[in-house]
Amino acid sequence: MAKSTIQYVCSSCGAKAPQMLGRCPICGEWGTYEEEVIESHQHSAVSRQISKTSQPKRLQDVVATNEMRIDMFNGEFNRVLGGGLVPGSLVLLGGEPGIGKSTLALQVLMQQGERKTFYASGEESVRQLKLRAERLAGNAENLYISSETSLERILEQVKELEPEIVVIDSIQTIGTEVVEASIGSLTQVRECAARILEFAKTRNIPFIIIGHINKEGSLAGPKVLEHIVDTVLQFEGDQQYMYRILRAQKNRFGSTSEIGIYEMRQDGLREVTNPSELLLSTAREGLSGIAIAAAVEGVRPFLIEVQALVSSAAYGTPQRSSTGFDGRRLNMLLAVLEKRVGFKLLQKDVFLNIAGGLKVQDPAIDLAVLAAVLSSNMDIALDAGTCLCGEVGLAGEIRPVNRIEQRISEAQKLGFRRILIPAEQKVETGRYSIEIVPVKKVTDAFRLLIKN
Repeated sequence: MAKSTIQYVCSSCGAKAPQMLGRCPICGEWGTYEEEVIESHQHSAVSRQISKTSQPKRLQDVVATNEMRIDMFNGEFNRVLGGGLVPGSLVLLGGEPGIGKSTLALQVLMQQGERKTFYASGEESVRQLKLRAERLAGNAENLYISSETSLERILEQVKELEPEIVVIDSIQTIGTEVVEASIGSLTQVRECAARILEFAKTRNIPFIIIGHINKEGSLAGPKVLEHIVDTVLQFEGDQQYMYRILRAQKNRFGSTSEIGIYEMRQDGLREVTNPSELLLSTAREGLSGIAIAAAVEGVRPFLIEVQALVSSAAYGTPQRSSTGFDGRRLNMLLAVLEKRVGFKLLQKDVFLNIAGGLKVQDPAIDLAVLAAVLSSNMDIALDAGTCLCGEVGLAGEIRPVNRIEQRISEAQKLGFRRILIPAEQKVETGRYSIEIVPVKKVTDAFRLLIKN
């Protein structure tokens, strides 16, 4: 009989220990160690793959060709993948429960038309999948479904059907007979992912596997899972809002700075091709605490509404709260507002919100954040036809931002009359009908905003 040993593995960083530890000495996380059983005869698919011999080649002898892409007939999905799905690639799709991961995967398969696709679910029965497909009202003529938790049987079904795209929902609900660990354990997740990768590469079939996330918001399972796959997609958004954001956290075949925006509806997810028109409120004129920022995510420009509320502190310690914006950066900007402009906010609560439930990391919205805070503090409404873009430094200077031409074009397309940009930004003003106002410091921008 094969001898088995037990070790403990950190689910956050993959560190191993001979005994259970409360805190990982490598990454510092608490309560992340889980038991793992190792069989002496066990050889993972990763080790089998590494052991395969290959002849080394000179770099100059390798012919570089562009990767072939499979058009997913979904513009937002194609954008995040980098132009389409690469044959033989392994894509991991993660997100919070109920955010719409399974809906997105099933809807994408139903948009493939004549392509033969396969959806294997370990969480839902075929009847439940049928009911969901009817709600999405797509073309399911060449879509095959299966309710299965055995990886061996799933791969046998793929061999028989020979589909062009396979979805497995989810990696935590399937298991392989190679290891004796329970389904969902670190060993099972790692081994199943490695075997799927080996199958995808040898058969040149792209796989999309859905993964759960833990309470911290990161992908559940061993960290090696993210290293095995080619692409890691994060599907996020507040369930109280109708918008969903698809981001690429890792992409071997494209950029990780692109995002896809969807609107959750009764009949599934609808692509949002022009997010600016949906994210801007039409009733903002005459209201204080609102500023419009020209932001960029990846190569896509769009205008967002920054809302701020400044009020007297009800308790001894003032509150600083932000939704969709980094709270530490908000504290830094408030310090700049107090030190460089002279507004005292020590005894006031400051609440900041990015409308629409978006999470924006573009530093170019710094100027709009300060303008919204100033507008709420003074209870003066800003000009509804003005938008802003610029990164704010600690000295109160407005620093240049990238893709300024796209930001200006987006503001002009949506009918804005004026845009404030950093003074150091070089722009050909004659190309645009919108008024372009360069500003050097935060105080200069505030004078223009309040004067008008």
